[in-house]
Amino acid sequence: MLTLKNVKKTYREFQLDCSLEILPGQIIGLVGRNGAGKSTTFKAALGLISYESGEIQLFGKPIEKLKDHDRQKLGISLAESGFSEFLMIKDIIPMLNTFYTHFQKEFFVDKCTAFQLPFDKPIKEFSTGMKARLKVLVAISHHASLLILDEPTAGLDVVARDEILNLLQDYLEKDETRSILISSHISKDLEQLCDTLYFIDQGKIILKEDTDVLLDQYGVVKVTAEQFLWMEKEYIIALISTSFGYQCLTDQREFYRENHPDYVVEKANIDEIVRMVMGGEKHEGFVY
Repeated sequence: MLTLKNVKKTYREFQLDCSLEILPGQIIGLVGRNGAGKSTTFKAALGLISYESGEIQLFGKPIEKLKDHDRQKLGISLAESGFSEFLMIKDIIPMLNTFYTHFQKEFFVDKCTAFQLPFDKPIKEFSTGMKARLKVLVAISHHASLLILDEPTAGLDVVARDEILNLLQDYLEKDETRSILISSHISKDLEQLCDTLYFIDQGKIILKEDTDVLLDQYGVVKVTAEQFLWMEKEYIIALISTSFGYQCLTDQREFYRENHPDYVVEKANIDEIVRMVMGGEKHEGFVY
């Protein structure tokens, strides 16, 4: 569906060097702090920016050889893009009908009505949640095969986030070959939706793992400085020094729980994994 292989893009103080792959039917999450390279990765994948080296393939074709009918299969929602905010939904509908061969006008209108999005009000007067719903509706209303969504739930309350996540899950259930690439700062959204997570920091993918594995096997081991001296470190991915000793991220939580009952071993959530792999010291045995 989408492949980036050693794609490099250099700005003045930043370099992207990224590889990732999305297969049909997969939901991939891209996780990272602001400025880590998420938006640059999305733009490169869509051919919106040039890149110095590497390879990008979309729908089995080099990005440079995509035709209009290929781009019809994309549903896109980027943080800084969208329709002019002076337009109204009633203005947008004929535009979408022209842009997309398979635009689902009835579906789009029904969903706008269900979400109480006014048809005759300028988008600039919409709330943050209304704008987010509209952008996702535009992305899923033309039978797209691949959605690329940059922070689609940012700034939304729990109800609005659930509405958007339900929309995306319904979109996937209608065709199991469809795929999504999504970024989000909200870990529960990623846990609920994604099959696999890529963690990006300073333009590089530093960890890739199935979401189920992250939640089932990863953990934080809390040890004193003395315990740290003697502990088995081959399963440690990253560590942070604390006032009492060390917090260590591991992908073998049960190993430490079963073999070291004197250690404090806790289940790691996505936020803790992000904090450890991006804010901690990478252990020498951690190769990425």
